[in-house]
Amino acid sequence: MKGSLALSTFVLAVAGHGFGEDPSGPNRFAIQGARLHLGTGEVVTGGIIVVDDGLITAVGVDVPVPEDAWVIEASEKHVYPGFINAFCDLGLKKTEPGGGDGGREQEPDLASGPEDRPATTPWRAAADELTLEDERIESWRNAGFTSSVTAPRGGIFPGQAAFLNLGGGRDRDMVVSSPAALVVDLTPPGGGRSFPGSLMGVLAYVEQSFLDATHYRESAKAYESSPRGKKRPSYDRALAPLSRAQTERWPVLFPANERHEIERAIALAQDSSVRPVLYGVHEGYAAAEVLRGADVPVLVSLKWPKKDEKADPDADEPLRVLRLRDRAPATPAALEHAGVRFAFYTEDIARPEEAMAGIRRAIEAGLSAEAAVAALTLEAATIFDLADRTGSLEAGKIANLFIADGDAFEEGTKVESVFVDGKKYDVPPKVDEDKKEEKTP
Repeated sequence: MKGSLALSTFVLAVAGHGFGEDPSGPNRFAIQGARLHLGTGEVVTGGIIVVDDGLITAVGVDVPVPEDAWVIEASEKHVYPGFINAFCDLGLKKTEPGGGDGGREQEPDLASGPEDRPATTPWRAAADELTLEDERIESWRNAGFTSSVTAPRGGIFPGQAAFLNLGGGRDRDMVVSSPAALVVDLTPPGGGRSFPGSLMGVLAYVEQSFLDATHYRESAKAYESSPRGKKRPSYDRALAPLSRAQTERWPVLFPANERHEIERAIALAQDSSVRPVLYGVHEGYAAAEVLRGADVPVLVSLKWPKKDEKADPDADEPLRVLRLRDRAPATPAALEHAGVRFAFYTEDIARPEEAMAGIRRAIEAGLSAEAAVAALTLEAATIFDLADRTGSLEAGKIANLFIADGDAFEEGTKVESVFVDGKKYDVPPKVDEDKKEEKTP
């Protein structure tokens, strides 16, 4: 039965929360009677979750509830681990073209060669550019998304991603892990006016940059082992994070959509001595075996390809484009069948409803509901090396979860309450925009 939650121990009134406002509420509570989707593929009916001071302390059927715990009676409800948007710019300060530093996108500097390091800012950290004033945080949280992998945009090496929890009273409270990944974008900067002005130039530049990072590291190591009589090497803030990505095995995100791009990105990562995670991957249905053989995880964009609304309706379209548009939503099912680890991300999708509709399309194309849950939770956490602390409903993990009045992927299901780091956020009823406009004089 769909409806509001009954609070069986006492009623806690939680006022509406502004952006960045830390919600009030008891540190210890229990949710009981719900259908628990653990994120591990297991579903527990009539389960109990106990949370204490932001952490899950117990999960199961016959779990004792502490006497002083606030009890949420959630019979006939569904409880899920908080969803993770695996690659986005959620929570970042708005950028302004032509601005200065501090996260603002700039026109790429003109360059005469690779030594000028054009469109290269790998030292930028998303964790340093956050704001709770981003109104998107609340809308995505209200849809059950408790975490995101947020990264700067702009340039060939835009910067370092951070894994965020979408709550807290201060910007820094959101940061779970930083750096969570290093981002690579193969879009040629500068409109062809300077190096590297073509895709081949960008590919060569990326590989050379990682080779330079290796040489930079080895030179520094040789100097440190025997500095006397040697000229000290110069610090390079562009190469330092690339070197760390190589030695510390950061996930390095490479764009790859079609099969040949997937194969090319894998080869580029191997030549660059980095650990790749591919993003985009709409033609993954044709490259699932390649990905499995290379043991490369992927982030699948939920922005499925569609015809440009402004395109000439009478214009002929290549068969390759039509095939990709038709088969892209089957990629998650193909990856599931092949045993390829994957997560979902939203690209520039503005509304959570559009993302959920994208997931329903993948399920209609053969993806299992269990794999869909995992791709939004534990698989995403695993790809970014955080499965030991988040991504599933297990004792000892961060209490990121939400309560819904039905199956999360069923159209019409409402998220009723969201918990981030164990703090409760009530989800306001949805406003029917059409009726709202009718009432507006």
